[in-house]
Amino acid sequence: MQTKVMPFSVKSKVWVEDENGKPLLGNGRIQILLAVEETGSLNAAAKALGMSYRGAWCRIANTEKRLGAQLLERTAGGKSGGGSHLTPLARTIIERFEKLQRAVEKEADRLFEDFFQILGRGQERSGKST
Repeated sequence: MQTKVMPFSVKSKVWVEDENGKPLLGNGRIQILLAVEETGSLNAAAKALGMSYRGAWCRIANTEKRLGAQLLERTAGGKSGGGSHLTPLARTIIERFEKLQRAVEKEADRLFEDFFQILGRGQERSGKST
């Protein structure tokens, strides 16, 4: 028997908060870190993501403060210019957050299929959509 693909899907968003409900990690902060890794600087990362340097800096600085650990190793400017690169902790956090995101999405898809398969079947039987 062929499985019919439903014309809709479930979406989920994962983020991590500290004990006070303040954001610690989420897709936005992960994207900033990945952009720093790619561009070599927080300023270039912010530009690449279409955000202000201050906005990117505040997000990363707040996460570092809440974690009590550095995510970026910074080099001051000068003749050769400054820059940033990820700490080993930042790389581990990115890897684990991405695994968590994939696991949540996979489980959400499975639950959606289990709970709402009747919607796909209902359309097959009646031939109508509501």
